[in-house]
Amino acid sequence: MKTRFTTILAGLALAATLPAHAALKVFACEPEWAALTKELAGDQATLYTATNALQDPHQIQAKPSLISAVRNADLLVCTGAELEVGWLPVLLRQSGNAKVQPGQAGNFEAAGFVRMLEVPTRLDRADGDVHAQGNPHINTAPSTFAAVAPALAKRLAELDSANAAHYQQRLADFQTRWTQASQRWAQAAAPLKGTRIVVQHKGFPYLEQWLGLDEVTTLEPKPGVEPSSTYLSTVLQQLQQRPAKLIVRAAYNDGRSSEWLSERAKLPVAVLPFTVGGSDRAKDLFGLFDDTVDKLLKAAK
Repeated sequence: MKTRFTTILAGLALAATLPAHAALKVFACEPEWAALTKELAGDQATLYTATNALQDPHQIQAKPSLISAVRNADLLVCTGAELEVGWLPVLLRQSGNAKVQPGQAGNFEAAGFVRMLEVPTRLDRADGDVHAQGNPHINTAPSTFAAVAPALAKRLAELDSANAAHYQQRLADFQTRWTQASQRWAQAAAPLKGTRIVVQHKGFPYLEQWLGLDEVTTLEPKPGVEPSSTYLSTVLQQLQQRPAKLIVRAAYNDGRSSEWLSERAKLPVAVLPFTVGGSDRAKDLFGLFDDTVDKLLKAAK
């Protein structure tokens, strides 16, 4: 009897030393939302990130592993605004998980809490990869995360009310650090205001608005359409009339067209991480913007 009692006590002591089981299983469509969820949830969520920084978020295959992850999720955190329209609906349909379907509490779209830019006045597939709700690349400005964080913390608390105070405390801590970092970034990036840039893909309107960058032209004739040599020659001619100071592309973009123009126009290329994991330094949201600002400043010298 004594041995049995001792065994029970030992088991209880071991259980007390083990980490608490994470309350929520979160499926993040992109790395930036996994990073934000980590900031707000800490060890109260297990995270599955569907994509990485070197993948085009428009073009993801609906693999069985992704379907399985959605099937087991309590919460989906995605950009929305049709960024994932080519693959997420398939995952949702085949997962059979009712609680993460559109309109349910387990489905969170960050774009719903951001003022969208480049909302089209017409929808025509002939115009390329155009999104009805506006440009979905909202992750390139700190203001996006300042706007999304309170809404995401609220959703986490709704789904896991027992830990509501935990999410609110972590939100307050994140907001303090984010406000301080945003002020630091704005001060450091002040010399970039008015800088004329060429972008490879129209993925930077929020970055441009934040830093006051002037987009001269894009290397894609239409969003999502790879440029021909003839089109690139046209861009080169345009730059003779209206010069730019640098070319900007995301880490996941194929760099050939940027390098072609760089060699001929004698322009530096700023390869931005674009999201968490896009460079060695961009290990979290803070590193993402530290690196983004530094890479732009170095290229603009």
